[in-house]
Amino acid sequence: MNNENQKHLDNLNEIRSIMERSSSFLSLSGLGGIFAGIFALAGAGFAWWLVNIYHGYDRRTFIIESGDFSLEIIIALLINALVVLVLAITFGYIFTHRNAKKKGLKLWNKTSKLLLINLFIPLTVGGIFVLILIWHGAVFIISATTLIFYGLALINASKYTINDIRYLGISQVILGLIAAVDIGFGIFYWALGFGIMHIIYGTIMYLKYERKEKKVKQITK
Repeated sequence: MNNENQKHLDNLNEIRSIMERSSSFLSLSGLGGIFAGIFALAGAGFAWWLVNIYHGYDRRTFIIESGDFSLEIIIALLINALVVLVLAITFGYIFTHRNAKKKGLKLWNKTSKLLLINLFIPLTVGGIFVLILIWHGAVFIISATTLIFYGLALINASKYTINDIRYLGISQVILGLIAAVDIGFGIFYWALGFGIMHIIYGTIMYLKYERKEKKVKQITK
C-alpha cells in the first residue's frame, strides 16, 4: 500500500513538474544578466565621460551643472544606450539558448512568446515616453523613467518565468522613483539599476539554478 501511494505521489510530482515547465519559461541564464550588467556599467561610464568632457559636472558632487544638452550629446547618449541594449539582448539570447539546450527545452514556445509580449509592452510605452521627454527637453528625468518602465516590464513578465525576476523589477522601480526625486545623479542610478543590480541578480540566478543543476548532474552521473 505504501509503495502504491508513493507511486501515485511520484506521478503527481511529475505531472506538476511538467505543468510548471509548460507554463513558465525556465531557461533564463544568470550569465546573461551578469553580462547585461557589465555592458550597462560600460555604457554608464561612457555616458559620464561624454557629459563630463563636453558638458560639465561639478566634480565635487557629480551633479549636472545644467539641464540643457546639445542635440549631438543627446544623439550620442541614445546611440550609447542602443548599443548597450543590443549587446545585452545578444548575449542574453546566447546564454539563454545554451541553457535551454542543456535542459532539453524549446526556446521559442507559447510561454516565451507571452513573456516577450508582456515584457515589451511596458518597454515600448516607456521608449515612446522617453522620446516625448527628449522632445520637451526634459532629459534630466530620462534615467528615472527608463528604470521605472523597465522595472514595470520585468514585473509584468515575471508571471511567465521564475519569480526572482519580479524582485529585480521591484528594485528597478524603487531606484527609478528615488532617481526621480534625487535629480542630478541620473547616470549613477542608471549604473546602479541596470549595471550593479543586474550583476547581483545574474550571480544569484547562476548560483541558485545553473550551478546547482550542474552539481546535481555530476552527482547523478
